[in-house]
Amino acid sequence: MTITYELGKSLYVNITNRCSNACTFCVRKDEPTVNGVDDLWLEREPTQAEIQEDILKRNLDHYEELVFCGYGEPTYRLDEICAIAKEVKKIHTIPIRLNTNGHGNLIYKKDMTPLLEDTIDVVSISLNAKNKKEYDELCRPVFEDAYEELLEFARLAGRYTKVILTIVDILPIEDQEACRRISQSVGAELRIRSYID
Repeated sequence: MTITYELGKSLYVNITNRCSNACTFCVRKDEPTVNGVDDLWLEREPTQAEIQEDILKRNLDHYEELVFCGYGEPTYRLDEICAIAKEVKKIHTIPIRLNTNGHGNLIYKKDMTPLLEDTIDVVSISLNAKNKKEYDELCRPVFEDAYEELLEFARLAGRYTKVILTIVDILPIEDQEACRRISQSVGAELRIRSYID
């Protein structure tokens, strides 16, 4: 069972296969791996102790950052992520990033963003679209107000840590600019990343 895996110069942490989106572009529909090596489909969700042990058996000096991101939405286990991050920070200065769809508060039915303080250095949220209609068509969320709530999650998270909203570079320039304005409106940066087919 793959809990930690390498991608680029980062160590990634795969902790759940549950997801609140069914994105039309999701790689997990067709591929069991993202790096061609590690199967990210979990036979079960690892315990907090197993996750922490798997992280700490790695030499963290070899990585530029630790990223909670796998074949599922990590905020289903946000409380455990933040507890693990606290333990890692006791022994290492590696920056810690959380990649998310921004549905954490919807999942828990309360504001979870205070947990991010002093635990997560960067929250990267997949914005994916310039409005609710396009987001719903592309991401097919289980939550009715997912788009609005991911923006609210970004705004609230910004009180505790750095927030980046992400889109892919295949969006038209006018959509990219609309997303930049949306990001600014919630106090976040916008990152335009390369689309991986």
